[in-house]
Amino acid sequence: MNLTISGHHLEITPAIRSHVESKLDRMKRNFDGVIDISVLLAVDNVSDKERSQRAEIKLNLSGKTLHAESTAQDLYAAIDLLMDKLDRQLVKAKTKSKEHSRESVKNMPLDDSAS
Repeated sequence: MNLTISGHHLEITPAIRSHVESKLDRMKRNFDGVIDISVLLAVDNVSDKERSQRAEIKLNLSGKTLHAESTAQDLYAAIDLLMDKLDRQLVKAKTKSKEHSRESVKNMPLDDSAS
């Protein structure tokens, strides 16, 4: 699994990197089909000071790509919101994959005792 953490108008400090990695460890334990993770942390230069820190994540799973984005005044809060959104998406993807992995009717063995 590849993990890329990059910053836009922002230097990625070891504290920020460890915070993101610790949050992602929770996701990796619950879902093992992760191939690639790309995290982008940015400081937006907008007039709205309430939402100037942005965090985005792109997660490549086997057969699917998930994307989540969050904004907040504090970068750590934006990362926490991002991980909550990603957790919900992963749970939904996991339940969908379990529902679709059932055996179809045409592949089930025939019951000969009914004839």
